[in-house]
Formats: sequence, structure tokens, C-alpha cells
Amino acid sequence: MTTLDGVYSLRGIHDMAAVFKFTPDGRFEFFYAYGAGDRTASGTYSIEGDTVKLKSDKEPGKDFKVESERKEGTGYTIEVKDANKNYLSYVTCMYFIGENQDRADANNDGIIHLDHPSVDKLYVRHELAVDIPTLIKDTTNDNNYFVISLLPSLGQVSFKGIDLFIKEDTLTCYPNYFMPFENIRFEKD
Repeated sequence: MTTLDGVYSLRGIHDMAAVFKFTPDGRFEFFYAYGAGDRTASGTYSIEGDTVKLKSDKEPGKDFKVESERKEGTGYTIEVKDANKNYLSYVTCMYFIGENQDRADANNDGIIHLDHPSVDKLYVRHELAVDIPTLIKDTTNDNNYFVISLLPSLGQVSFKGIDLFIKEDTLTCYPNYFMPFENIRFEKD
């Protein structure tokens, strides 16, 4: 098999709807609804043996924009801005001190503060639209106060690192950052 054609619908995950539409020209579209989050994706695919490799049009790790950054106060502060104030408290920061990783969650006002004198890297992601985290500070950046905003790409899925496996008219995948469930299967309609 070198191409897929048709619609494949998610089966067996309670309260979740998801659909892939594949075309023989190597394109796919994806729709997902679960709880408060509706997500989409489009892109290309290739088939290697029994594995479907997805390449979304979305660039992974680019869901937040750094509006400003500066040196201010002690520790590290991330201030999240968005017109929808309900989204602010769902931002999580993953931070690295050397090889050690930890995380901190935003408060209801969208503020994350770390009481550490030195942090090597800061990544952020939105827990209602989980995807590859966005790097906002690397080891060369000595700023400690960051104002960030959410980008529209949060509504899309990058599928970075997620492969599908073909078995007859069913596609499966392993639990992942986007769908952390066992027995994920999409059956051809």
C-alpha cells in the first residue's frame, strides 16, 4: 500500500470524536473534539511499510509568541496574555536546571513564577491544547521576565513524533502527548 483513501473514525474512546480524511495524493485532514478542546490539522503523509508518517502543516513548538522579555526582580516570571482570560490558568512551564526538569503552572491571572536564581531553559504549553512545547528561553538568554501570548496555532495539532500503524482497514497509534490513551484505533468508514 502506498496511499490511503477515505475517512477513518476514532473508536472506543469515551466522549471523544476524531476523524482522519486521507486522499490518494498524499494529503490528510484531521478533526478532534474532546471536552473543551476542538482541534484540527492538515498536512501530508507517507507510508513506509505498515507505518503512516504524518507531517502537519503546523510548525511544532510555535504556539506562543514572546511579546517582550527583560530583566526584572528575582527568579523567573512568565506573564501570559490572551483575550480569553479563562485560558490563562491552563499554561504550564517546563523548566530545566542542568539536566533536571520540573514544571510550574500558571495561576488564575496567567502568572508563573519560579524562585530559582538560575534556569537554563523555559518551555511553555497549553494543557487544553497539548502539543510540542514552545521554547521561550534558552541557555544564551539572560532575561528573567517574559510576557507571552497564545497564537491561533493552538487549535491545530502538529503530530510531531506520532505515527499511525496500518492493519487492514484500521489505523492505530501509541499513547502520546496529544491522545494519552491505550488502544487508540481509527476504523475506515
